[in-house]
Amino acid sequence: MNNAFESAAQKLFAHPESFFNAQELFDAAGTDTQSIVSAFLLALGGNADAAAYLENAAESDGSAQFFLDSLGRIEQEIGQACLAPEFLERLEALAENPADENALRSVFFPEGAGLPETRAERVQALREKRKVRIAQLNPAPLSDPGRELLFTSNVLLTIPSENTRLDELEYSDELKAHIRQAVGEKQLYWFDHPIQIGVEPQANEILYGLRGLDETVEFERARGNMGEGKVACVLSASVTHKGLHGLAKDYIESEIRNAGGFKNIDVYVFTEAETNRLIDEVLVPAGGDAEALDVFGVDGEYGRHYSFLKAISALWNATKDPNVKATFKIDLDQVFPQRELVEQSGASAFEHFKSPLWGARGTDADGKPVELGMIAGALVNERDIHKGLFTPDVPFPEGAASLEEKIFFSKMLMALSTEGELMTRYGESGIDGKTECIQRIHVTGGTNGIRVDSLKKHRPFTPSFIGRAEDQSYILSVLMAEGEKLGYVHEDGLVMRHDKEAFAGDAIKAASFGNMIGDYIRTLYFSEYARVLNNGDIASVKAIADPFTGCFITPMPVTVVMLRFCMKAAGFFLAGEQEAGTEFVQASHPRLTRAMAFVQNGLRDQYRREHQGWNQFYDLLEDVQRSDALRAKAVAIIDSCRVQT
Repeated sequence: MNNAFESAAQKLFAHPESFFNAQELFDAAGTDTQSIVSAFLLALGGNADAAAYLENAAESDGSAQFFLDSLGRIEQEIGQACLAPEFLERLEALAENPADENALRSVFFPEGAGLPETRAERVQALREKRKVRIAQLNPAPLSDPGRELLFTSNVLLTIPSENTRLDELEYSDELKAHIRQAVGEKQLYWFDHPIQIGVEPQANEILYGLRGLDETVEFERARGNMGEGKVACVLSASVTHKGLHGLAKDYIESEIRNAGGFKNIDVYVFTEAETNRLIDEVLVPAGGDAEALDVFGVDGEYGRHYSFLKAISALWNATKDPNVKATFKIDLDQVFPQRELVEQSGASAFEHFKSPLWGARGTDADGKPVELGMIAGALVNERDIHKGLFTPDVPFPEGAASLEEKIFFSKMLMALSTEGELMTRYGESGIDGKTECIQRIHVTGGTNGIRVDSLKKHRPFTPSFIGRAEDQSYILSVLMAEGEKLGYVHEDGLVMRHDKEAFAGDAIKAASFGNMIGDYIRTLYFSEYARVLNNGDIASVKAIADPFTGCFITPMPVTVVMLRFCMKAAGFFLAGEQEAGTEFVQASHPRLTRAMAFVQNGLRDQYRREHQGWNQFYDLLEDVQRSDALRAKAVAIIDSCRVQT
């Protein structure tokens, strides 16, 4: 291990007054998980006995082998990082003063160094960095969002809660049998707060989000922004367990039918079965390759359905309805607070969609051309909306940082970016929203959209291996493109109310461990993805994506992730929650092991295959559009997805 790093680690983890004294939790004669975690931290500081302990434990404990393997990966990363004199200086400064939180961040989390003291200056600098000077407003903005906009969202399904009694649910015997089979299966995917099958209707996101959209359209109709007919909304169905595949569509449709359907929206449900039909019966006959086109689907990590929910609008435009000019994604735990929108922003949701900034062209802060073909709004939490529409949904954190946050405090940068990007008010900020605006890098999973013409031209996508921050990964795919770049325009006042804590608490709690590990994997994948996108140079990608999105891109991802992982586990152990800490480590290290292996051997090739697959998808759309037979087949499949009420 590098001498400077070893010295810093020894000061951080092996002194009575260190940042975290791992020696206190280490029992050389024990075989418990907290001793394995502590041995790893001590080994980073050159403790030979701790390293020997890990080697012995690895013979019978998979987590010990994981930590042992990580030591080698960290040694490689630190050795490479220390080739930069400025990093070596920061490391030596940390070794001299391990109690200095700013010195700690300057090594492992440089994006957060200097905060919160420099918060105001950083907000202003971020807005200047994101500023776009408008050369041409969109001459043909949306004029009838009800007809021209395809709304989309994702339904995330998981097995029932332990407290759910299947026999008491009003499901068919066949559906119950499928559910019981899935309960006994291994979990394949982890989502933030998936819908637990069997949850009561008032806590079901499907009904909650669609009812909110239905009321939004009703409001627009009363305001004169919507004619006769219904708005189309596409739902993709993703599941956590294989056994839920076959029942997802039936379950969603039954819940919607039991709720009585909706007055103002037509709902279309797509599972992997329907996307496969579109590939096999429409895209392959148009000349496509089925294997390459497998990128077009909904089941899997977040990135897979996210790309589908954008791409479906281009297929919709080419086959079912040429009037569709754009798509807008909502999350089903979000609703448009129409009364507050009109009162406090001066426009309803549909009126915001008509902005000529969406589709405008201009030059960014570096003088490079940008096409604002995407749009992004903001969120306000349900518990905060009484304070005003423009209350940040992620406030700047207060109080002492936890052990893990002292290593990596992403929420602090999320709050900084929320204030600097999402909360920008045109006029008040010195940016008028007419001759100048800002483009967004930080966007939320819902409350964003893209025009069909920009989609077909730039072809952004989120790789299907991305399991968190799929929304921010989407822009990364085109960030380093040549020529005019695609960007998100910030639409001041386009705010949705985020209600997840008001009704989805049980689902959030059930998914907590999986979400923690997903956040670590995000760092591993984003860091390697940035290398792939720019021929090994992550600095250029970070320069654009910082502060929040870019903080997950680092030249030493394994080092950062392992320290975060250990500090999270240590937090459990220090609180006397040995069982929770042990479960956290033992349940999580296999996912991290697989992720690290995929980064080393697989990620680069998969990205390239998917990039080619999406290019083929968009190339084929013109051929599909020219064929009456293929268009008819596509429309028939799409119509079969419509929920009948």
